[in-house]
Amino acid sequence: MRTPLASTLIALALLPHSVLAETLSLPSDPVVLTVSGSIANTNIEQTAQFDLAMLDALAQRTTVTETPWYDGEQTFSGPLAAALLKAVGAEGSVVIVTALNGYSAEIPLTDFQDSPVIFASRLNGEVLSVRDKGPLFVIYPFDAKPDLYNEVYFGRSVWQVTAISVQ
Repeated sequence: MRTPLASTLIALALLPHSVLAETLSLPSDPVVLTVSGSIANTNIEQTAQFDLAMLDALAQRTTVTETPWYDGEQTFSGPLAAALLKAVGAEGSVVIVTALNGYSAEIPLTDFQDSPVIFASRLNGEVLSVRDKGPLFVIYPFDAKPDLYNEVYFGRSVWQVTAISVQ
């Protein structure tokens, strides 16, 4: 014999995933990031497109660290990769992160679950320009996890990020 609560839970589990998907707002300023692939939440056709304000509304982190690309310690801030992927309802095991120049890197989703990786939109408090590796720069917490400071993670630290495909 089923209880009303059990029947409700079963009914919710049987709903199509799209019924449970969240709706993303539409960007009102220029789009800086387009997420595609295996995602449940979209706002323009089959993609999730974000302007800077939408990215700023996600859970943020500040990472103060040295990198191979700048002299001395720098302060990077931006949305947590995990928060971004949650917002789009990502379902997969890797993301392909692509830069303006077509360079791309495959990043396992476990990187974002195991470490507070950010899509940095600011360097030392200033919005990252394309000249300064913007609009987005994948930054690992090299300061908190020195074992990440190696060529594997340097290769995944894509700058000038404009697109992500969830696979």
